[in-house]
Amino acid sequence: MSEIDHGDHTHPGMDIEGLSYHARRVRAMETLLAQKGVLTIEEVQRNVDNVESRSPADGARVVAKAWVNPEYRAKLLSDPEAALAEMGYELPDPTPKLGVVENTADVHHLVVCTLCSCYPRALLGRPPDWYKSFAYRSRAVIDPRGVLHEFGTEVSDDTEVVVLDSTADLRYLVLPQQPAGTEGMSEEELASLVTRDSMIGVSRALTPELAAAD
Repeated sequence: MSEIDHGDHTHPGMDIEGLSYHARRVRAMETLLAQKGVLTIEEVQRNVDNVESRSPADGARVVAKAWVNPEYRAKLLSDPEAALAEMGYELPDPTPKLGVVENTADVHHLVVCTLCSCYPRALLGRPPDWYKSFAYRSRAVIDPRGVLHEFGTEVSDDTEVVVLDSTADLRYLVLPQQPAGTEGMSEEELASLVTRDSMIGVSRALTPELAAAD
């Protein structure tokens, strides 16, 4: 059984020779952070576990609360960190920061990371493969309406399409429009209408009929 040495820590059962190039680099960086006293191995693992536990359902809960609570919605748009803390979500400190933008009848936001795959993992979990693809990263900037069309989202000519480029310092979450006729639904019911794609901006939130069909 091989071991990876992390300073004073070893992780049994992990064969570094069996890891990919990128995985070996991650292990080397983890070891260096521990040796420099920046983070302990346990702190690194806690952060990893926290990210791995996240999913679009977390972001959907936040969106649903914003839909039913105007005061919370205003706080989410102006001070996302404080708003998320109310619901028990913590953003990585000190970066990246989170910007929350609202889709309306007049403006439709579309999020992309043109350099790699910067993404609000603390709320949405892992990014989908298409988000990381070169085709999406390039075409979302050049032809955003065409990309939206391919996702089945038609935006009128009167609606401005704004493309937001996520970076290592600033990630974005889209607050989609609340579907018409859902004003009397509970937060839990509304959360079931919020999809990962609607919080990236490539689609809209589901109508109750579409959600029931799924």
